[in-house]
Amino acid sequence: MTPEGGAAGKRKPDRWLLLVYRIPSDPTRLRAGVWRKIKGLGAIYVQNAAAALPASPAGERAMRALRAEIEEMGGNALLFESTVLGDQSQLIELFNAARDDEYEEIADRCGDFLQEIHHEYEANHFTYAELEENDVDLVKLKGWLDKVRGRDLLGAKGLDAAVEALAVCEKSLEEYAARVYAEEGEGQSGL
Repeated sequence: MTPEGGAAGKRKPDRWLLLVYRIPSDPTRLRAGVWRKIKGLGAIYVQNAAAALPASPAGERAMRALRAEIEEMGGNALLFESTVLGDQSQLIELFNAARDDEYEEIADRCGDFLQEIHHEYEANHFTYAELEENDVDLVKLKGWLDKVRGRDLLGAKGLDAAVEALAVCEKSLEEYAARVYAEEGEGQSGL
């Protein structure tokens, strides 16, 4: 931990962006769409329809675009830039907890990935098609980790566990690939 309260290289934000909005209740897909976008930005809800994000030029652009989108769908939204008066540790904890939840979900999905590789061994499925399918799944997991890491502005603790889980998946896929190459090579040796 650094004196600023974050992980190495991470600092407490000086400013926060706060988006306060109201959306028509129907259709519900509008609310769900805004919720997904707010989560995708890495913002956290501090109240119903009030989301906070550490201030940055990219965050501001994204929040301004979301504010405009909310207004286009018949809602209203205000975007503020503010500082926290007093101790902002609770806000930082909420922000980091959101990232830790995402890192934990990635680690859980890595467990599912490893079960799928285990299933391939049990079912004796050593084909290029199965290898390609599992490779696509690993690429998705890596991309997801990259997105969460990009939102992890304040040094959440769960990063290392997610990185380690992904490394285990990568090693498992490499071992499976070697087996596929050996099995497929044996099948072609009679040609």
